[in-house]
Amino acid sequence: MLVALAACAALEMPGSAFQAVDSLVREALDSARSPAAQQKASLQRAEQAFGRDASALNRLRLAVLLATLAPPLRDDARATELLEPIADPGASAVGRFAAFVAGQVGERARMARERERSERERDKREEALRLRRPDK
Repeated sequence: MLVALAACAALEMPGSAFQAVDSLVREALDSARSPAAQQKASLQRAEQAFGRDASALNRLRLAVLLATLAPPLRDDARATELLEPIADPGASAVGRFAAFVAGQVGERARMARERERSERERDKREEALRLRRPDK
């Protein structure tokens, strides 16, 4: 009986993956609301954990912090790089949440590119108007 219980404990139950993701989300929210020093410490702990064990959960934890924390700690490029191997919308918990976060990071990058493009176009229009006006 003890062997059977030990074997069951060794198996990852589906609910535990959801609990792990829930815990990860809570950690990211708490970190994002914390002072900068605590944010940096949370990020360092996640980096150390990923360095010791590059599991999908540690990868996701680090990526979520990199995507969630405010600049200068935010690093969308690195978050995307970390999420890419585990993002799978058809998977459960970790893979699905990784796909969601990757989508959000991608959308933020797309919006930034669009904003930059709009600003360049506005600057060109303003310059064209200045060139057409006679000097007074």
